[in-house]
This record gives sequence, structure tokens and C-alpha cells, in this order.
Amino acid sequence: MTGAALSGLPTSGSAGVPAPVTSLGTHPPGAPANGPGSVAAPRAVLRFAALGDSLTEGIGDPVPGGWRGWAALLAEGLAEPGRVVDFRNLAVAGALSKDVHERQAAAAAAFRPDLASVVVGVNDTLRHSFDIRRLAGRLEEVCALLSGGGAVLLTACLPDPGTALGLPGPLRRPLARRQRAVNAVVHDLSTRYDLVHLHASDRAWTEDRSLWSADRLHPAERGHRKLAAGFHLLLTERGLARGNPPGREPLRPPPGRAAAALWLATRGTGWLARRSTDLLPGLLGLAAAEIGHQALGTSARLDARAERALCEALDAMTRTPRPCGSVPRVRTEG
Repeated sequence: MTGAALSGLPTSGSAGVPAPVTSLGTHPPGAPANGPGSVAAPRAVLRFAALGDSLTEGIGDPVPGGWRGWAALLAEGLAEPGRVVDFRNLAVAGALSKDVHERQAAAAAAFRPDLASVVVGVNDTLRHSFDIRRLAGRLEEVCALLSGGGAVLLTACLPDPGTALGLPGPLRRPLARRQRAVNAVVHDLSTRYDLVHLHASDRAWTEDRSLWSADRLHPAERGHRKLAAGFHLLLTERGLARGNPPGREPLRPPPGRAAAALWLATRGTGWLARRSTDLLPGLLGLAAAEIGHQALGTSARLDARAERALCEALDAMTRTPRPCGSVPRVRTEG
């Protein structure tokens, strides 16, 4: 494993390809620094693997040489006198639950982490092939693999991308319905595997523009810091974090209107073009269905259909089927 300065942590090249490990730690008070003739005091090592997509890769929180992000910030806060953190960021922009299941999970298991974060699913909701049952099965197998290896798992429920982007109702509601189903699966897994679960899907996240980068899809530095601080607090409550929590205030100014316009004129157009061949045709069909059901006053049927699919997905993850009435509702608003 090679060392890398945290502030210059490079991004991964493809899904499941390990990024260099960052070793973080401090000397016990009064201990001599490493050098000729000195003997380093033994230090415990905490291995932390981060799995997921662009959110965990750190997009929206740029540093010289690449991205940093909430997971790297959290790793800083886990280091303490007498303990070193070996941090490996396996997350890759654009990753789906399939990528985490088929590539990243195996790489993480080989790393034998003490702590692992699994935050994925938003990209799945943006695909025409979205299937909540397949996603649930993949996430359950990842959780079983890593927790079975002794890792404490971190996860989070997230806002839906339609709300974050401010899309009109007929386009927003299908994405909201899908993301709520993903969040329900994550909540269920969190309970059954005793995961460290962060709630990051409420309106406080989508309405606070200072938390978001120019693309409105990824957190800005302030948002990444809020995620890192939230996870650190949860770990502290479990007695698993004793280092200083990550600072909540950004060290760089938030993106302004000029930055947003530049992103839309450059990278934003490319993002839309790539999604046009997959997301947009399917999303337009979903929007047409929303409009049709709304005109007929039968929108509840779409909510019921999503709830049945979620119920089946959750039942498929356990040998003891539960009544559909016990499944978290995925009804959309507005």
C-alpha cells in the first residue's frame, strides 16, 4: 500500500479500482518522532474503506490533485494519539449498486476494514433499468459480506435528485418515489445489520443552497463537512470515534452564480447528453404517466405500485415475509 497526502488524494480510475491508502495518525504526547536512532511507539491501526459513487469519491469538494469529500474528512477525525487510520476510497463517480456489489465490495473485503461506508443508489434511480428488488439484493449481499468480515458499516439515506435539481412535479415525483424506496431499503438494512445510519434526506439538505455545489447534485465543501461531522457524531455515540470531529465551516468560498453558469455551459451539457440516451426517454414516459394519472385523479395507484415493489424487495431479503402494511410508505408529495 502506498501513502498519499490527504489533501492531494487522487481519484480512482474506474469502479472498484482502489485509490491509494491515506495513513493518518498522531504521536502519543511526549513520544519522539521517527528518525535515526528513535523507536516509534506502537500504534493501533484502523482500516476504513469507503464504497459508493461520486458522493463518496468527493466530487464537489476539490483539493489540489483531485477530490477530498466527506469520507476523507471523516478519516481525519478518526485519527487520534496512538491510532493510525488507513483509509482507502474505492468510490467512483457514476457507480451503480451493481458496481459496488460486483467490484468494490470484493476490493474492500480484501482490505479487511474495521470500518466501511456503503452509500450508493442515487445513480440507480437515474437509470431506465431501475429495479428496487435487484438493488436491495445487491446491498444486502454487500452488507453481509463486510459485516461478516468484522467491519462496522456506515450508510445514509439521501435526498432525491429531482428535488435537488428543482425539476417540475411530473419529472420530480418519479425520481422521488424511487429514492424513497432506496432509502426504505437502506433503513431496513440499517436495522437488521445494526449499521451506523445517517439521516440526510430531509428538506434541510435540499433547501440549504450553501450545502450544494454548482451542479446541484453533489455537496459543496460545506455539505461534505456536514456529512463527515454527522457520521463522526454517530460513531462517537457508539464509542468508536475519539478524535476531533471534522470542522463544519468550509475553508474555501461556496460556488457562486458564475460557477453554476460555467458548469452548465461545460460539464453540465455533457452530463445531460450522457443521460439523454438512458434516463430522459424513460423519465419522459414516467412523467407522462404522472400527468395522466393526475388528470384522472388516480395518482395513488402509482404510489401503491411502488409500495408493492418495495414490499416484494424487502421480503426477498429475508426468509420471514412481512405484511406490506409494515413497509415504510413511499408516497410522494406535490
